[in-house]
Amino acid sequence: MDLELKDRVYVVTGASRGLGFASAQQLTANGAKVVVSGRDEKAVADAAAELGPDAVGVAADNADPASAERLIATARAHFGRFDGILISVGGPAPGVAADNTDEQWQAAFDSVFLGAVRLARAAAAELSEGGVIGFVLSGSVHEPIHGLTISNGLRPGLAGFAKSLSDDLGPRGIRVVGLLPARIDTDRVRQLDALSSDAEAARAANESRIPLRRYGRPEEFGKAAAFLLSPAASYLTGIMLPVDGGARHGF
Repeated sequence: MDLELKDRVYVVTGASRGLGFASAQQLTANGAKVVVSGRDEKAVADAAAELGPDAVGVAADNADPASAERLIATARAHFGRFDGILISVGGPAPGVAADNTDEQWQAAFDSVFLGAVRLARAAAAELSEGGVIGFVLSGSVHEPIHGLTISNGLRPGLAGFAKSLSDDLGPRGIRVVGLLPARIDTDRVRQLDALSSDAEAARAANESRIPLRRYGRPEEFGKAAAFLLSPAASYLTGIMLPVDGGARHGF
């Protein structure tokens, strides 16, 4: 299938590694150009270099109110257009309700929630018909994940914002989509497994509850993201796509 991504230009945040980087890889592999961002300047530069000439890196924090305008301006300056954004951010601090501090909640709200809202609003103001706004969320949108209380609190609200935004932008021909990863084999998930006394046992237990009996590969997530962001998915908006090997038990 031709995803019709050739020469389209996307901003991908949180893309120095993990799911953001995997998504940027698949976008560029299918002909798109990307502006990738992350908080660490060297990590972002290394990621852009690995992606090749169709990528440029920008050190930017999603929580910074100035980041959205700077990233979109970079897309236009380097590649001459702006077709969409994939908003990804590192997961908030783990912990149960009694342990997470006010400071952890505030930092996560600024980055995971308010930062994403700002990026989406800025993108919506700059996009025209055929544009797309994507959110990397979590399976916690539907089912709380033990030990990730902050994520459980923020991700469903962000999904609600995305759904509302899809209604607002639909008449302009701009799509809004979300991806809900579960156990994808990234550094973040390996760190979560390592919080237990036996990381290998934790992984085996998690895999046993996934119908496909394995963690997802980052490139599998990236391919799903590239499709949803592409013109090939032109009649899909307001959806939350689980990328989880069947781990969600509801319809």
